[in-house]
Amino acid sequence: MHRPSLTVLLIALLLPACSSSQERDLVDPSERYGITASNAFFYYEDLEGAADFYTGTLGLRLAADYGSAKILQVASTSYLTLVDAEEGMHGADEPKTAAIALITDQLDGWYAYLRDTGVAMRYDYDPVEGRPHHGFVVEDPEGYYLEFERFNEHPENRRLTPLLEQLETLPVSSGQAPLPPDLGFKATVLWLYYRDCDAIRDFYSRTLGLEEVVDQGWAWVHRASPSGFIGPVDEERGMHDWTEERAVTVSFITGDLEGWFDHLERTDALELRHDTIQEDEQGRYRAFVGYDPEGYYLEFDTFLPHPLNTSLLEALGH
Repeated sequence: MHRPSLTVLLIALLLPACSSSQERDLVDPSERYGITASNAFFYYEDLEGAADFYTGTLGLRLAADYGSAKILQVASTSYLTLVDAEEGMHGADEPKTAAIALITDQLDGWYAYLRDTGVAMRYDYDPVEGRPHHGFVVEDPEGYYLEFERFNEHPENRRLTPLLEQLETLPVSSGQAPLPPDLGFKATVLWLYYRDCDAIRDFYSRTLGLEEVVDQGWAWVHRASPSGFIGPVDEERGMHDWTEERAVTVSFITGDLEGWFDHLERTDALELRHDTIQEDEQGRYRAFVGYDPEGYYLEFDTFLPHPLNTSLLEALGH
């Protein structure tokens, strides 16, 4: 009888580990580690003025108020955080190389209301029949672009439309403004502007595991959370040119911060700002930050039980 060699024994011992690693890599990171909600940080010189606009004029709900940062709920799993630029990672003078699309079925109602309120209109409403999407763009008090948009029945939207149909409109609050009844938002798309679109699509699809649901040829849409989408845009065609600095941080709220950190550290696809997960001194959240292939800041957050987080955790389903 021949005894198995040491090499054969070692291979037999290593195969289960390799198989486990391969199985892990076959699972999309977003499915394995999870993204509860998407968020974007915008940075302001006059934070209170920005907050008045978003909660007053637009009627967005304040989910958490940290003083120097105010977290607003836009749709079911979509958030926007307004930050005092003196306290944040970006300055108010940095280029605002991002735009947030506020997806709504009440496009005509929003246009009529905002036109009457005198909000700065960047691109007017021109609903030409047959287009895959309609919309208009306004500027917030410090120049961020807000695109009020509706994706129409169209072959280009065949993968996105069923996802939007599953979502309910989150009504805005009319308590602080003369908002017409029944206005609200279903979802958000955070448009970001890139030079190498093939590489960034691969990053969002493979490294983060975010499904690509729209391909416009020069702009794409990846699903991050049920109502939160990320939209890489070719800077040669989009509303913004590429800039090295950007006054925006892309944020993903997750229940498995360690899983995401280990995955991104292992893949080496995201340059990490720190080599450990950071903890807020006041115990409100844990987070880590990295830089995507073209330098946008990406932040992964877990919010903790804290008096200031009561409404936010309720909205997140915790």
